Amino acid sequence: MTGRGHRAALPDGDHARPDYVTTNEQGGLVVRHYNRHGQVLEFDFSELPVAPPMQASLAALFAARCTPAYWSVHRTSKTAWVHLRSFAQFLAQQQRPPRDLDDLTPELVRQWRSSCDYMCWIVIAAMLRADARLQAGHAADELARRRKPARSKVQSYSEAELGEVRKAARRQFRSALQRINDNALHLQRWRDGTIAEGSRDWVIGEGLDLLARTGALPKYTDKNGRLTVKGRYRIAFGGSSGAATWQRLFLTREAAAALGVLLMAEFGWNLSVIDTLAVPVASPDQGSDGHPTYHISLEKPRRGPGRSHETRNVTDHGAGSPGRLITQALAATRFARAIVEETAPGTNRLIVWRSNQPGRPQADGDRLPPVGPFSFGVHSDAGSTWARAAGLGGSPFRRGRRTVVALDRREPAQHSQETHDRAYVLPDKRVQAQAVEVIAGGAEDAAARARTVVLVAQVRDQPDPGDVETATADCCSPDDSPWPSPGGGCGASFLLCLACPNARVHAGHHPRLAHLHEALGSLRSVLPPAAWAADWRDAHERLEDLRERVGEGPWTRALARVTDADRALIHHLLTGNLDE
Repeated sequence: MTGRGHRAALPDGDHARPDYVTTNEQGGLVVRHYNRHGQVLEFDFSELPVAPPMQASLAALFAARCTPAYWSVHRTSKTAWVHLRSFAQFLAQQQRPPRDLDDLTPELVRQWRSSCDYMCWIVIAAMLRADARLQAGHAADELARRRKPARSKVQSYSEAELGEVRKAARRQFRSALQRINDNALHLQRWRDGTIAEGSRDWVIGEGLDLLARTGALPKYTDKNGRLTVKGRYRIAFGGSSGAATWQRLFLTREAAAALGVLLMAEFGWNLSVIDTLAVPVASPDQGSDGHPTYHISLEKPRRGPGRSHETRNVTDHGAGSPGRLITQALAATRFARAIVEETAPGTNRLIVWRSNQPGRPQADGDRLPPVGPFSFGVHSDAGSTWARAAGLGGSPFRRGRRTVVALDRREPAQHSQETHDRAYVLPDKRVQAQAVEVIAGGAEDAAARARTVVLVAQVRDQPDPGDVETATADCCSPDDSPWPSPGGGCGASFLLCLACPNARVHAGHHPRLAHLHEALGSLRSVLPPAAWAADWRDAHERLEDLRERVGEGPWTRALARVTDADRALIHHLLTGNLDE
């Protein structure tokens, strides 16, 4: 059924569900994994050193995951197969190896759990829990136990290191972009007929037109049986190498990797997102300023069905803005994308580059197959190769993403806040080093706040009839003062009422206290700082505390309700007349 309740269209009559489990020539079980591109990879379970019933059970569990809806790439099934072989070898080493899954004991599960690494446990335990025989009982309880993940060893770059990575990527990509733009202008001049026919520049323009339409220059087979660029183009272009010919309009694998590094450094995307990035769509209405806003679709397959897609909007405000990099990426790949769209409509990939060896078989079946001489995205191997050529060591994508997400952006990117904190922020040594200063500053601030004079009197909505009114508050126990007088009662100034636990402040006191707050502020502007601090600072800070509790709006309204009697009372209080 479709989402609206209509019956879905049936597949063609010759359609058949692929066989995920089959047998080899010797009768052993083989599981086939079809990835999202329809490529198949086979796993021979007869190779596992366990009894045939155990092989059959493990094959059934493995096959249940070998669908594009569950395991969409071969990389996942290959990893799971490595862990499964490790599990099978562990079972085979036991004194009495179990013949099937129902022979697994809690002790055996605990022993295996302590001997394998975290990922092996997570992958195989999840697979085993899908078997009905291991969904209840003591062995099932052991399989359900959580295990603390290993700490990531990947650390962020220093500011200088990430700067070097950015600089190297920017230098290579901008050089390629400038080359493509310059040749695009030459091609446009040729198409406009402004270049003298028959000249060298005219032949170059003709060759660029062929490259823009087909991706290659015409070739012939020489006397040695090798394909060679036709002489007129070879002479005009100054050679037949890629640098002299097709690189004039297309990115190389290395330049595409440099673009991927810049996208990582700008947006904090990981390599899997960059690798499959679709062509961003510019808003049809660019506004009065003419700045394009791009709608970018991102794919994160590991989130699972229904949660793997999200979108971003970025605007090209000019040089240095995030959207400018998108504009440049579109410009650098425009000729390659046009040929790919003509040859394979709907491919819709942003990062397209031309191979120096078109037609070479692609070893990784998880990647989008090449279209003619053009390949897509940035493979992890390309990142490592680019880094080595730039003298930067290993691939910059994991360390770079950690640096951008944890230290530059300081917010999640295609992952949850929990993952951001647990996997990116807390394990990072650079974040930890920066946190020392923040924690110390927080401790000092807390200590300073503890030493700050604050309001002690209770704040209430209504007065209590049993309380005694004073100049600044009501008192619930005048005879039990923290500052008793020699003759009994309270010997403190009325300014100390707000520092007394016996005091009660309600809305009726707010107007005169707001007026007192203003009066103390006025005194601050005319008295020497030391004198004001000695006589009036504590009272002013208590009133500041009260104002924060009451709120700015009610405090302002209370100030508007000050009466002449309030003003006279505060005047007498400040001049000391009430202390006599």
